[in-house]
Order: sequence, then C-alpha cells, then structure tokens
Amino acid sequence: MTSAPAMTKGSADRAPNAQVLESLWSYVRASGLHSLVLGASKDPNAKITVLLVSPESGRPVFAIKVPTSDASARAVETEAHVLRELEQFRLGQLVATIPRVVDLVDFDGRTAAVTTAVPGIPMTTSYLGWRHTRSAARVAADFAAVGAWIADFQRATAGEFANLDMDGGVSKRLRSRFSGVRDLDADLERLTGICDRLRSNRVPRTAVHGDFWSGNLLLDGGRLTGTVDWEAGSTLGEPVRDLVRFALMYALYLDRRTRVGRRVAGHPGLVAGSWGAGVAYAFGGTGWFPERFRGFLRDGLVRLGASPESWGDAALAGIAEVAAFTDDEAFARSHLELFRRLRGMEGARST
Repeated sequence: MTSAPAMTKGSADRAPNAQVLESLWSYVRASGLHSLVLGASKDPNAKITVLLVSPESGRPVFAIKVPTSDASARAVETEAHVLRELEQFRLGQLVATIPRVVDLVDFDGRTAAVTTAVPGIPMTTSYLGWRHTRSAARVAADFAAVGAWIADFQRATAGEFANLDMDGGVSKRLRSRFSGVRDLDADLERLTGICDRLRSNRVPRTAVHGDFWSGNLLLDGGRLTGTVDWEAGSTLGEPVRDLVRFALMYALYLDRRTRVGRRVAGHPGLVAGSWGAGVAYAFGGTGWFPERFRGFLRDGLVRLGASPESWGDAALAGIAEVAAFTDDEAFARSHLELFRRLRGMEGARST
C-alpha cells in the first residue's frame, strides 16, 4: 500500500470533533475514491476496515476503522486519540509509517476513524509464506527491519527514565480473569518476583504501540514502512513491552505447518507439539533462532539502558501480559499455561 499526501474533497474542512458527523457511506461517496471493505476480525471487539482506493493508481489512500460494538467503538476512539497525540513528537521520516487521523465519521451511531493509509505489506504475508521462517537470513532480515524502526521510534519519543515496570496492572487483571484457576496465587507470586527483578533496571518512558506483532507491521523493500492498529498504544509507556511482544509472537507460530511430533524444518531443536513450543524453543533451545530471539531482546534492553541479562524475565512478563489482556479467552488461558510451563527461566542469562 502507498499513502497519498492529499486529502479527499472536503476532508480538510470538516471538524473532527463536530457534534454531528457525516455518515460513513456519504463520506465514501463524496471522496471520489473506490472502496474496499475488509472483513471484521473474530475478536469480541471486532472492527471492519474500509480502504479508500485511488482509481488512478489502484493504491489505498485512506483507511476507515469501523466499530461493530460499543467495546470496539471505545477502541477506535482510543486509537484516534493516541494517533493524534503522537503528532506532538518530532518523528522525522517515521511520520510516513504511522497513520494520521484526518476525519471522524458516523456508522450506526458509533464513531469511525478515517486515517491515512500507510505503505507496505503485512509482515505476516511473508512470515506465513513457504519456507520463510526456516531461513535464517529471512528471519534475520525481519528482526533487523523491526529493530531499526523500534529503535528510531523509541529514541524519538523518549522521556524521563523510570524503573522498568512490566506489571502495569497485569497481576490485578490475572487475579480477576482467572480467579477460579488452581494455583493462581503461585503464578502471581512468581510474577511478582520477576517484576521486582526487572525494576532494578531504569529505562526511558517512550511512546508504545501496545500490540507490536507482525500482523500490525508492514514491510516494503526490506524496511518497516507502516504500523497499524494503535488502539492499545500510549504516548508514555514501558518500551520493553513492544520489544517483547514482537519477539514472542514471532516465535509462537514457528511450528504452524508441522505435524505434531515432527521436527520443524530449519529448526533442528524444535519439535511440533504442545501449544507454545516455538516460544519454549526460543527460551531454552539451541540454534540460530533462539540466538536471534535472545539477541533481539538483549540488544533492545542494552539500547534502553537495561541489563541484557534481563531478557528472560522481560519475556516471561510479556507472556503474562498477553494472558491478562488479550481479548480471546482461549488465547489468554494458553498463555497462562505457557507461563507455568516455562519454569526455571526467571533471571535467564544470555548464552
């Protein structure tokens, strides 16, 4: 996708915070652009995305995030707020990689956000391609592209230093979500120890994407050229969260094409089996992928001023965060079980 700098007819004149918003379909008709409706996700807070495409170039110019429920409407409003707040930073060339809110429109009494379309193809497209994740060179290129972008983004938005805090309400949410689960107190005690060790590090507070995984990252020519879905974002947050989320989600699906009990091609130490096998391999396995996974986290921690030896604790805290806050209940429970399985990884040291 390629963003277009020019707005559509009348968009610059409409007040985004006006009490009476133009209807979505009236807006689409007035734009003079073709529309492409993308299906809603399966999440409880599902949204529909409408792309407005240039009839001349065939490229998306604007993207409209359309809520289908009250919960998703709140998420859309949050994302619009975060994107507008990001405009306060001097982002330089990164500006082109982040959607910009140009309008708000009405859809069945709920507010939809119109943003510029950012360029690129989702990283998941190549990730899910044949033999991509079995190639050390291709995986290294993915990590390098993401590492370069997140380093620039965190430098551009860095504020005051504070103790590294990977709890951020995680413990409270886990206690509420899994109140009837056996041995939860032991899980929370373990998480407390992890977070206490992490707090010995001091890192800058930066803007945070909040759901920084390959499905929300767009690539073009080996560079990260677009970041979408900022509804979990913040302009003042814990930067290690984004580092951990990308690495964990990248490792999670390494065995997706492999039959249970068989070795995963390209990863001699990985056998497809229990859910989260790729993450366990990244933590405790040997080979080029575990080294890439740990190296990405170590390098990011050092750049932020933290100890590289904290990578294991940070990643475990990231698993707990997914268990606490993901919308999907089954996905959440699987992460809690994965957190339990990865015992002995607290205070993991680089190898």
